[in-house]
Amino acid sequence: MTTPLTITSDRRADGTQRLAVSGEIDMSNGYRLAEALAAMSGRLLLDLTAVEYIDSAGLNVLFAHADRLEVLVAPRLSRVLTVSGLTELATVRPVTST
Repeated sequence: MTTPLTITSDRRADGTQRLAVSGEIDMSNGYRLAEALAAMSGRLLLDLTAVEYIDSAGLNVLFAHADRLEVLVAPRLSRVLTVSGLTELATVRPVTST
């Protein structure tokens, strides 16, 4: 069974590409995030503030693109990204309100 995941893309006023993700990122749907990231080139703002859960499959997707990501994350995921080591490879900015 696939868990709910919504991915939308747009550009910010300064031209930065942005992917906004909501729901859960896990082994049942992580490929969708991987495809969305692969379809975009260059630096990318990845907004995970509406993500409730991420497992190791989702983290693997982020690690594969870490060198070009700036990640916005809600406090509930901030610790997971820190413990995983992603904060050492990508810019991760915790936000307190979404």
